[in-house]
Amino acid sequence: MDRTKKIVKIIKTSMVVCFVFLLSFGFIQKTIADDLDKIKDAGKLKIALTGAYPPFSMVNDQNEVVGFDVSIGSEIARRMGLKPKIITTAWDGILAGLLAGKYDTIVGSMSINEKRKEVVDFVGPYYTAGRAIFVRKSSDINSQDDLKGKTIGVTLGETHEKWARKQSDMKWNIKTYKGLPELLLEIDNNRIDALIIDSIPGRVAIKKNNRPIRELIIPAMASGAVKVGIAIRKGNPKLASAMQHALDEMMDDGTYEKIALKWIGADIR
Repeated sequence: MDRTKKIVKIIKTSMVVCFVFLLSFGFIQKTIADDLDKIKDAGKLKIALTGAYPPFSMVNDQNEVVGFDVSIGSEIARRMGLKPKIITTAWDGILAGLLAGKYDTIVGSMSINEKRKEVVDFVGPYYTAGRAIFVRKSSDINSQDDLKGKTIGVTLGETHEKWARKQSDMKWNIKTYKGLPELLLEIDNNRIDALIIDSIPGRVAIKKNNRPIRELIIPAMASGAVKVGIAIRKGNPKLASAMQHALDEMMDDGTYEKIALKWIGADIR
């Protein structure tokens, strides 16, 4: 009889251990689930960008967020069988918002660098960008040396701000802004002497509005081309693969080029 009780006790203990193991396994599986599963369940891809970076993202007269980044992100979502949901947010907090789960991805002209790769994964790259310095046409500034001690405008949190602050020998006064529209207004109104931004949006804005602004031709800037990618949270290989597949398809079938020609006027990959 005692022996039977011992056997029953052993069986019960084993069952409890197995049950706890299965619960733990289920919990672990849940915690390591890929974001793609959750996104598919929701039926939409939440895409973050600033809405203040024409022609990549901007608000039109109908109060719609449009632009190159918006079109690329929306097309990726559709090819994944999802509805795109565009979310605008300030650039200086955009990565923090992604990590906090406020949106699923950033399709917002984010350059790929080692520091960012420590905290997020990138899909792409989906275009190539370069740094440029713009001044008023009437300015007597003709070289980087002429900028010493001048007032420079940059977008808060961009890599160009970090680059500008590293140029300690320039002794320039650095002012930060939310995005390109503000920067252009500031230089138009003589409140800054120059602005440091990505070359593509700067050239497009000047051409589109026939602004009295010119780009400084600085050979050292030509080597500053960077790849721009789509940021997602780390540890999501299925999401990365699905988004990369959609992007590759767009580049192969001509859709990417069509979008680039519409918003930029050139293929920028």
